[in-house]
Amino acid sequence: MEKNKKGKDNKKGGGKDNKNSKEDKGDDKLKTCNFVKAKHILCEKLSQIEEIYKTLTDNYGKCPPPSEFSKLASEHSTCSSKKRGGELGYFNRTSMVGPFAEAAFSTPPGQMSDIIKTVHGYHIILVEDRKMNIK
Repeated sequence: MEKNKKGKDNKKGGGKDNKNSKEDKGDDKLKTCNFVKAKHILCEKLSQIEEIYKTLTDNYGKCPPPSEFSKLASEHSTCSSKKRGGELGYFNRTSMVGPFAEAAFSTPPGQMSDIIKTVHGYHIILVEDRKMNIK
């Protein structure tokens, strides 16, 4: 009982109002950010992006090092951002086409999206950071 006096959460299970779990906090953060910082790789052919995705996931899972992701972006991406290793900087939800923005804003920082198809081609996105406001 001493823990409860110190203000620790004593809810352990499936109560209706269990909003203190790490998973819920992560979901809230994904829903409430206004800006995402990301890198991406863009390819016109699905087979090419699948090969790059397989290389990344086989070696690093869903969390490739930004340097490795940038290297592959510089070598394979058809976007002009390839000169910067696929770096897009911070952007808001309306700056990118729908499926791209949806994937970027639903991927946690440090993780890579699945392959995304847009009108521009096929993308893999590496989310680096998220913020409520840009200062």
